[in-house]
Amino acid sequence: MSRATSWDHPATSLYTDHYELTMLQAALHSGAAHRRSVFEAFARRLPDGRRYGVVGGTGRLLEGIADFRFGDAELAFLEQNKVVNQETLDYLANYKFSGDIWGYAEGDAYFPNSPILIVESTFAEACILETYILSVLNHDSAIASAASRMTSAAGSRPCIEMGSRRTQEESATAAARAAVIAGFASTSNLEAGRRYGIKTVGTAAHSFTLLHDTEREAFEAQIAAFGPGTSLLVDTYDVETAVRTAVELAGDKLGAVRLDSGDLVAQAQWVRQMLDDLGNVNTRIVVTSDLDEFAIAALQSAPVDSYGVGTSLVTGSGAPTASMVYKLVSRTNDAGEFISVAKAAKNKASVGGRKYALRKLNERGRATHEIVGIGHRPEDDGNDRSLLQQFVKNGEVLPGWTGPEGVVRAKERHAATMAELPAVVNRLQRGEAAIPTIYEEN
Repeated sequence: MSRATSWDHPATSLYTDHYELTMLQAALHSGAAHRRSVFEAFARRLPDGRRYGVVGGTGRLLEGIADFRFGDAELAFLEQNKVVNQETLDYLANYKFSGDIWGYAEGDAYFPNSPILIVESTFAEACILETYILSVLNHDSAIASAASRMTSAAGSRPCIEMGSRRTQEESATAAARAAVIAGFASTSNLEAGRRYGIKTVGTAAHSFTLLHDTEREAFEAQIAAFGPGTSLLVDTYDVETAVRTAVELAGDKLGAVRLDSGDLVAQAQWVRQMLDDLGNVNTRIVVTSDLDEFAIAALQSAPVDSYGVGTSLVTGSGAPTASMVYKLVSRTNDAGEFISVAKAAKNKASVGGRKYALRKLNERGRATHEIVGIGHRPEDDGNDRSLLQQFVKNGEVLPGWTGPEGVVRAKERHAATMAELPAVVNRLQRGEAAIPTIYEEN
């Protein structure tokens, strides 16, 4: 498996839990480690009151699996800390995933029990990927799901991702990527721009204005540096004075003013009127300040042109994890035949068997329900959509799912999916899943 990206980053093999490797050691000892196995990642439920989730992180995951190798440094750590024995270290020294991975396309919607990712390989190869798979999918899907609700509330008005300072640095890059997949137009995060070809934007913070002796001097400097089409932050001191100064200096070519505090609905209305009265009918209004999907919805009637979203986005807007799990659902027996296996614990039961998923569409092309076939492919009426795509074949990542190309593809998939789902997905009020998931056995 070759790297699918062009930047240098470390091996991902220790982004895992201790018990993944102790399970491997015990399985090697019992002789069961090389049984062919099928693992499945899914969410038993959606966050409370949500009507759908959005798959995020698949491309990032595939890039990371390419780097899931155990080099000298990783093996030395495991040996020095007596995590596993020498037999297991020897196995890990040659570890390279060689199986197949299928799943819902990144950007697609999922519902309770959707088979979001299916990993087919030996138990040894698939088992130790568990923590890494869940770490990536749970984080990025939580962000993509929140971002989708925000872009739905925003309608045609663009959203800007600007939450990097509210989370850990790698999480910030991942969050920017997930947000753009779910419809955000741009990000403030430069590393996300470098890795994934995402548009980056930004002008100045309040500190830039405070640096100068007067607000006028700050605006003059910014306009001189970036031209009159720049965006000026107008709420450091008095908003009305700042808007008038901005128009005086930049004229009717002023690109935008940004509001970052106060009653944004009322403020946007009178700032819009002032700009129009001053002849700046094309100057846009950008609003920021702790926005979430509910605040964006409340601003629908306000004359706002775009939204900058930070904290709520990168924390999943109240649902910081997608709560996905990764379960063994099928394995071979001593005769080499696949048998279904499932967990039966109360409130944590799983459904055994290799799954195949189909989204049923009505005559208008609207999704009505999801059929999950256990051990077989559900029948397509002719206009239904098969949901499982192959990402990895014999250990090699298939083209089109990673890097900048993967982001574009996922963004397109998300837009198409949202158009396909019933209109109830656009409601922010608490409710049931937009469509039911139905299991279909042989």
